[in-house]
Amino acid sequence: MIVDFHARLSPGPGALDALLGALDSAGVDRAAVCAGGLVDLDRLSVQIVDGGRSEARADNEGVRRACAASGGRLVPFFFADPGRDAAEYAAVASGYRGLEISPAVHGFRLDDPGVDELAAVAARHGHPVYVVCLGRPGTRAEDLAALAGRHPSVTFVSGHCGHTGLDAAGLTRLAGVPNVAVELSGCFTAVARLAVRRLGAGRVLFGTEHPLQHPAVEVAKLRALGLPPGEHALVAGGNALRLLSLEDR
Repeated sequence: MIVDFHARLSPGPGALDALLGALDSAGVDRAAVCAGGLVDLDRLSVQIVDGGRSEARADNEGVRRACAASGGRLVPFFFADPGRDAAEYAAVASGYRGLEISPAVHGFRLDDPGVDELAAVAARHGHPVYVVCLGRPGTRAEDLAALAGRHPSVTFVSGHCGHTGLDAAGLTRLAGVPNVAVELSGCFTAVARLAVRRLGAGRVLFGTEHPLQHPAVEVAKLRALGLPPGEHALVAGGNALRLLSLEDR
């Protein structure tokens, strides 16, 4: 069983078929899906480095409907802007399996009050919270560790193993925070191996970041790690099924 913990559904016709086709071609069985395409890559690359904020709204309801029509293969995440979406997330959270927040897209710090409000809703619904750290103050691995410390009942997932795909120091900082896991899409194999070594296989998740990355690339990377069968099974899908409460489905 391979479960993609982090795929995106872009807006527009054909996006769902493209996602399902990519998963099929790579042998990925299930995927957690969040809204994509809020910011074009040129703008996103600038905001990652220099900061900035998008006012674009995620089509969370479109993601939910697409996942509902997938026969259980796709599970929806709610993509929230901490500056404005806490009440909406609280109202509809039961229709989702997780939460994503993105400092790169919405330009906030992890110590903003809206982030804590969203995390409290996630705690009530048993949702994991996916976030990609950046290199700026307020959005680094140590800031994620502090956020996780304030919400010990929530599992936070550090996307891409850090903001550069090479944040070994960030892995060291997060290793001692038991309610933080890491997701592997986009990172180097050396960092993926460090993640398993420092956090343990039970806190590492396979992901693809489709459509920015083809799932087959991430499946090949996972296989290249050469993990023992038990560890491979956890990283490939077992951990995701547990965090998403899908073990019996």
